[in-house]
Amino acid sequence: MKKKVLIIALSAVLILVCTLVYTGVIQINGIAALKYEIRGVDVSAYQGEIDWEVLSKENIDFAFIKATEGSTHVDEYFEKNLVNAKKTRLKIGAYHFFSFESAGETQAQNFIKNVGEEMPLPVIDVEYYGKFNKKNSDVPAIKKELRVMVEILKDYYGQTPIIYATKASKNEILGDDFDDCFLWLRSVYFPVNNKNGWTFWQYSNRGRLKGYSGREKYIDLNVFRGTRTEFERMFVFAC
Repeated sequence: MKKKVLIIALSAVLILVCTLVYTGVIQINGIAALKYEIRGVDVSAYQGEIDWEVLSKENIDFAFIKATEGSTHVDEYFEKNLVNAKKTRLKIGAYHFFSFESAGETQAQNFIKNVGEEMPLPVIDVEYYGKFNKKNSDVPAIKKELRVMVEILKDYYGQTPIIYATKASKNEILGDDFDDCFLWLRSVYFPVNNKNGWTFWQYSNRGRLKGYSGREKYIDLNVFRGTRTEFERMFVFAC
């Protein structure tokens, strides 16, 4: 009887902890992320209308805003987000979700057309999605088109893009072939290994801040690994 009660009690505790983690009350990586002074968010249409004046006061220093995806898609809130975010003290970057089904050249053109010359720091988001996983992705072809996009953005904006990656896409797609790009690594359940050479770390997808009212109640939280001077230098060409 005592053993049964103990099992029930432990199960209840486990369910409670999992619920608190899922809802963002408990941030698994929160303690590990505290060592980094410079913090930020990334947003897309999921956050809906953003009051950038309010969000910018939520102990953050930077924001990456979704701009484009593939060869034709544009985030519906990008233009508005960019205009209003630039009115705050935040450092701003724009990111593109990389499609495995489009040419790197047309994806770069989509980004440039919609972001323009007054350049937020460019980011390319590379991760498995939908039907694509390790088993059915043409990695050599993906690498080839990604390199095309990287070089076009580098030539156009005069600075090397950041590449956002999950652990899987970093290990299985990027490898060591894109070490010339800054790495923004996603790891929301475990602290990142500093040997990965990351510059930005997305440590939580369950942040809850003030200033947005979209269908997604959570917001991604990130940190920058480096000094304040290094951080400022990264955005020296950005608006």
